[in-house]
Amino acid sequence: MTDVALGLGSGSGFSWEGLRVRELEEKLRSTRHATICALNQMLDLKDLNTGVHSTRLAEWAVRIGRELGLDDARLEDIEVAALLHDAGKVGVPDAILKKAGPLDPGEWRIMKMHPEFSWAVLRLVPGLERASLFALHHHEKYDGSGYPSGLRGREIPIGARIVSVIDAFDAMVAERPYKHGLPTEEALRRLVKDSKTHFDPDVVDIFLPMAQKEMDSVFEATGVERETAL
Repeated sequence: MTDVALGLGSGSGFSWEGLRVRELEEKLRSTRHATICALNQMLDLKDLNTGVHSTRLAEWAVRIGRELGLDDARLEDIEVAALLHDAGKVGVPDAILKKAGPLDPGEWRIMKMHPEFSWAVLRLVPGLERASLFALHHHEKYDGSGYPSGLRGREIPIGARIVSVIDAFDAMVAERPYKHGLPTEEALRRLVKDSKTHFDPDVVDIFLPMAQKEMDSVFEATGVERETAL
């Protein structure tokens, strides 16, 4: 029986080529998802705190992106960047990651390379090219004093600006074996103080009420006891 008799001719609206393209796209999405999960698991194996920290950031990042009116594709990239921005820390020795005191200049040079390590890994995964740039630039500062490229203001990709704010906040309040978390009020005060210098003020303005409203769940996740009310 011919394709025409089966209703598979050119006028039927069916396309084997189109079906094949959809199958390939689905395989690519599946492979990309599996890669993201594997890399996140790798972070957990390296440092459980890093993996949990990144999962918190992913939810916050997407919600901030929605408030800013970003499209779904951009939100997906921001979610991945929030999850995997620290993937490059697998290339940083544990002695540096967990050092309680100040890093010496050589250790600091290594530590500052972790965004580039993250970018080098993520950019190789099809579909994560933009997410890799968000990870690369999440330690840039709004006034241009950050690293690795010294970008300033709107030169910094929006995903990186979002991750920068929530990464800094979560790092400040989180309890670690080698440091105590800051009181939430102090962490929020520092975000406000460094708005327009370190951080995008629009992102800070959106994140502040979000953090204040959800403080109990943040403390539960980080293991920090809430001492005073906002």
